[in-house]
Amino acid sequence: MTDQDIQGSEEAFTGAVSDEVVIDITSMNKWFGDFHVLKDINLTVYRGERIVICGPSGSGKSTMIRCINRLEKHQRGRVEVDGIELTDNIKKMDQVRREVGMVFQHFNLFPHLTVLENCTLAPIWVRRMPRAEADESAMRYLERVKIPEQASKYPGQLSGGQQQRVAIARSLCMEPRVMLFDEPTSALDPEMIKEVLEVMVDLAESGMTMLVVSHEMGFARQVANRIIFMDEGQIVEQAPPTEFFRNPKSDRTKLFLSQILHSAEA
Repeated sequence: MTDQDIQGSEEAFTGAVSDEVVIDITSMNKWFGDFHVLKDINLTVYRGERIVICGPSGSGKSTMIRCINRLEKHQRGRVEVDGIELTDNIKKMDQVRREVGMVFQHFNLFPHLTVLENCTLAPIWVRRMPRAEADESAMRYLERVKIPEQASKYPGQLSGGQQQRVAIARSLCMEPRVMLFDEPTSALDPEMIKEVLEVMVDLAESGMTMLVVSHEMGFARQVANRIIFMDEGQIVEQAPPTEFFRNPKSDRTKLFLSQILHSAEA
């Protein structure tokens, strides 16, 4: 990808960002036992922003985004989503989870339910949506991820790439205001990665607020408004893609980029 390609990609994706704060993290800290996994995280995310989070294994990337919908509990600091502070209050937690979709590395589909049933379960039980309406919505989102013909199949009958697209459609069926992706392509064979990334690019083009933990640097260049580099539980550096790749400030960021870009070229 040339400099011109990078610049063109950024221009194509910057229009939808507003000045409305959707996620506000202040001095967030988290421990697993004695291990201090997140250290004074401060992050503000604006409506329509696409953020790619990268860094070495164990740097706290996945833990950070899991704290945004309280799948992980932070011990110190403050996390707000759409003005709702995440605490042990179950009602507030449920409010946030209704608005924040999450796609995991390993799909987490129910194997005993069909694709359509996986997609309609939450809208029916959480949003109290009538079944016919939920079915119609699910089919619309399955068409969006380009697998409507798989609706009656079970997850075990699909490829990994197809299962991940079902997982994305399932999250979209709740009509979230924010989507979190936790290394969504890392469990896929190389030939399946492209089809999942294409769906995510389409989602970005629609203006969805997205936080994506990923080492797919081509995707980051094309889609992200901002790239965040984490190491040892801290945000080391964050910048727009052009600046991040052309002129990283931290020596740790430079080393990481040299390793991951060399690996991609190999």
